[in-house]
Amino acid sequence: MSAKRGDRAAPPPHSGGYTIRFATNDAAKGWEELCRQAPSNVRTAFDAIESTPRPNPSTGRQHQLRGSLSTDVHAGQDLPQWQYEVTGGGRIWYLIDDVKHICWIKFASTSHPKLTD
Repeated sequence: MSAKRGDRAAPPPHSGGYTIRFATNDAAKGWEELCRQAPSNVRTAFDAIESTPRPNPSTGRQHQLRGSLSTDVHAGQDLPQWQYEVTGGGRIWYLIDDVKHICWIKFASTSHPKLTD
């Protein structure tokens, strides 16, 4: 989908960085809500995911999900699924495609995901 007038302009990735894209429409809506509620935190999350999608060692805010949530399928590929804790409850879940150098945002919300309860 091409950008249209009035759409937000996404910055290009840093050299060696990952492109960040939405895997679902719900993720895009959740992202917008997160941006409204915690813009500075979302910017920090964006920069961290773009430059280092899988920090080693994991950080307190950025880590791979566990168990059955540790991977998910996107476009027929089983990809590692990570989480960035944006706020106390706000989360971004993303899939890392190392071949295409893309992080796919699968879930974004201002509230804690029920799947991890």
